[in-house]
Amino acid sequence: MVKHSLIVLMWLFASLSQAELLIEVTQGKQSAIPVAVVPFSWNGSSALPEDVSAIVTNDLASSGYFRTLGVNSMISQPHQLSEVIYADWSRLKQDFVVIGTVELQADGYAVQFHVMDVHQQVEILRHRVKGKASQLRDLAHYISDYIFKKLTGVPGVFSTKLIYVTTNRERSRFNLNYADADGAREQLIYSSKHPIISPAWSPDAKKVAYVSFENGRSEIFFQELSTGKREKIVAFDGSNSAPAFSPDGTRLAFVLSKLGNPDIYVMDLATRKVERMTNHYAIDTEPQWDIDGRHLFFTSSRAGGPQVYKLDTDSKEVVRVTFDGGYNARPRITADGRKLVYVHKANNRFHIASQDVKSGLVHILTSETELDESPSVAPNGSMVIYAASEANRSILAAVSVDGDVKFRLPSKYGDVREPAWSPIFQ
Repeated sequence: MVKHSLIVLMWLFASLSQAELLIEVTQGKQSAIPVAVVPFSWNGSSALPEDVSAIVTNDLASSGYFRTLGVNSMISQPHQLSEVIYADWSRLKQDFVVIGTVELQADGYAVQFHVMDVHQQVEILRHRVKGKASQLRDLAHYISDYIFKKLTGVPGVFSTKLIYVTTNRERSRFNLNYADADGAREQLIYSSKHPIISPAWSPDAKKVAYVSFENGRSEIFFQELSTGKREKIVAFDGSNSAPAFSPDGTRLAFVLSKLGNPDIYVMDLATRKVERMTNHYAIDTEPQWDIDGRHLFFTSSRAGGPQVYKLDTDSKEVVRVTFDGGYNARPRITADGRKLVYVHKANNRFHIASQDVKSGLVHILTSETELDESPSVAPNGSMVIYAASEANRSILAAVSVDGDVKFRLPSKYGDVREPAWSPIFQ
C-alpha cells in the first residue's frame, strides 16, 4: 500500500506543466544490469494518462545502472507469473524481468508489479500501489525506486525533485523552477526580471531558500512549495547570499558582507539570532553543512586562490581541505559523508571533482564539458548534477560519483543553471 507521505508528495506536485528538460544518457556503467520491463497490461477503453511501464523503463535506463530491453526484442509479453517463460528471458540474456497490471478502480488506479530473477527462476519482489489519474507518474517513479533499491541496495531517487534557474536569451527574465528528477513536469516557483541565484532545499523539502535581487541588492528569501508563500529572511546591509540549511533545518548558513568583506554567518531560524563564523580579510563564501550539523565546508581565498576549508562552528577552528590545483570551490558533501564534491580548475577548464574525505584522493569526474559549476549531490549519494556550458548556452548535466554514469538535461528554451537536488521525501 502506498505510504501516506507519498500521497502528500503527490498532492504537492499535482499541478503539472509542460516539461522543459529532456534527459539524455551519454554514458552508462559497463556492468549495467540487464532488465526487461514488459508493458503493463491495461484493459481500459481509452489510453492511460501515463504509460507507467514506459516511465519505469526510462527511469531504470537513465540511471545508467541498468540496461533495459526494447519492447520489439521481447519474445513474449507476460502479464501474470504463470505466463513467464524463464528460458525465453535467459535466451535474451536478461537478469531480471518486470511485469505488471494497471486496473481502474472507483477512486483511481491500482498498479501491481512483480520482479523475477531469471537465473534463479523465482519471483523476488511483488507490490501493489494505488493513486489517482494525476498521480500515475508518481506511482511509476515510486515503482522505479522500489525496484532500484531491491536490485542495487541503494535507495532510488526517481521520486525526488530538482530546482533550478532558467533565463531567456536576453537575460531579461529569470525563472525559478522545479521538476521531476528526470526533468518532467516542470513548474514555475518564482519569476523575476532580476537575477535569482543559489537555490537550496530545506531538509524536509517543504520550502526552498534563494537569493533574489528584486530590491536592487542581494537578499535571501524562503518560499513554501505547497502555498507559494514567500518570506524575506536575510536582508542586512551589504551582500546577503549563498543560503544553506543545517541538516536538522534549525539553522541557516549564509554569506554577509555588511562589514565590507564576505564572511560566513549562521542564523538560528527560531530566534533569528545571527552569529559570525569567520573573521578573515580573505573572501569566505559558499558554506555547506557537513552531515554532522556542526561543521561547515566553505570556499576561501585565504591561501591566495579559491580552496575548500572546514569550519568547526563551536570552536571556530578552520582547517584547509583541498590542496590539488589552484582552484577548488563550491563544496558539497555526499549524504554518507564519504565524498566531498566541488568545482576543480585544471588547464584553464573547470570540471567537477570528488575527493575521498579520509584519504584525500581526488577524482576528476567530468571532461566533456567546460565551465562546469554549481554541483549538487543526489540524496542517495550516487549522482552529481551540475551546470555546464555547451554551444554557448548553459545546460544541466549529471555524473555518478565514480564517473561511470553520465547524462545531460538540456533545456528546450534558453539557459538553465544553479541546480539543487531535493532530499528524499519522507
